[in-house]
Amino acid sequence: MWFERDLARELNQPSMPARVVVGPRQCGKSALLARLLPDATWLSLDDMQIRRRAQDDPALLLEMSGFTSDRSLVLDEASHAPNLFSELKKRIDLARRRGEKEPQFWITGSNRLLLDQEVRESLAGRASYFFLHTLGVAELGVAATLPDWLFRGGWPELYVRPEISPFRYLDDYVRTFVEKDIAATAHVDKLHQFHKALGLLAARTGTLLNATDVGQLAGVKGQTISEWLDLLERNALASRLSPYHSNLNKRLVRTPKIYFLDCGLASNLQGWRAVEPLLASPQAGPLFETLVFGELVRARDHRGLALQLHFWRTKEGEEIDFLVAAQGRTGLRWFALEAKLGIQQTHSIDVPPGLKRELPDVTEVWIITPGGEESRLSRSCRQVPVTILQRRLEEELS
Repeated sequence: MWFERDLARELNQPSMPARVVVGPRQCGKSALLARLLPDATWLSLDDMQIRRRAQDDPALLLEMSGFTSDRSLVLDEASHAPNLFSELKKRIDLARRRGEKEPQFWITGSNRLLLDQEVRESLAGRASYFFLHTLGVAELGVAATLPDWLFRGGWPELYVRPEISPFRYLDDYVRTFVEKDIAATAHVDKLHQFHKALGLLAARTGTLLNATDVGQLAGVKGQTISEWLDLLERNALASRLSPYHSNLNKRLVRTPKIYFLDCGLASNLQGWRAVEPLLASPQAGPLFETLVFGELVRARDHRGLALQLHFWRTKEGEEIDFLVAAQGRTGLRWFALEAKLGIQQTHSIDVPPGLKRELPDVTEVWIITPGGEESRLSRSCRQVPVTILQRRLEEELS
């Protein structure tokens, strides 16, 4: 089974000689590049022998691989061999000085902490970044429904091999990638507290973040929680969503919200072991809101839409889940989105008066639902199924 990835279109656009494809482990980076580049030379640095050669003598490794400037070279998990990056820089610069065709390097990495350092030091001005997340609703298509979105998330392996237990797969994922790979690289020495903090943060997905409260419950300082969140953000596992505000309006809430970027991971960290009790729980609503946020992030990162994401909330109780600014063909556009876990009982929502005053260009609210048909609920409100959200945004901006 193969799922078409929206990022493929962006990867095929003209770019720098080094294309860096980043994203969490098991999100499909290697499979996507293998599909796009069937004739490329391929070196996986998960192979210990190749990794040692890349560190000891990267020039010899490239010669032995048979790489030429006429073929693309894929360096899978390249952050394992830091010495390799200076050799890539040398070859790019040599081709530029000679006026020759630049070599095409495709670099993947799961650990942003290691990868960013090497790219920044060696490939500045020579590399373009691309972000691949787990499968989104639009990419999964008819292969998944709401229970899958919330419980399995977008991990390709769980759809290619549906017999695998989602909670066991994600338990292993947390132990290997999140706790060992990411935490070990960042020298997190309080693994018990780190794991507890992950569960506490996941339980708060879709809500305002209070790092101090989370830290007290986890047994660490609030500043430590913020640093751990930085780590999760850099590795595309979670994200803080900033509120929209202007300096002239003091009534707006300034605290960010937290979202995990894959609902399956968030559900696992919350402790769910079956989908039925999850769907009946109070967490189903925030998880669906998390799903909608993930679709917006994927529209930005996979489809190349110029989206700026915020939420809107005042101290008087006015709020909009997502306030999206987007650069379209006709100029800057604003979209107000509300996530609602319901289809038939969806009611029209007006643009909040405070938001009208602040941003007169916001003229309607989109209510994002798990299914149903797109419909207009009133002159200023329409219902949009999450399955077509990305496409609808793309059409509005074209």
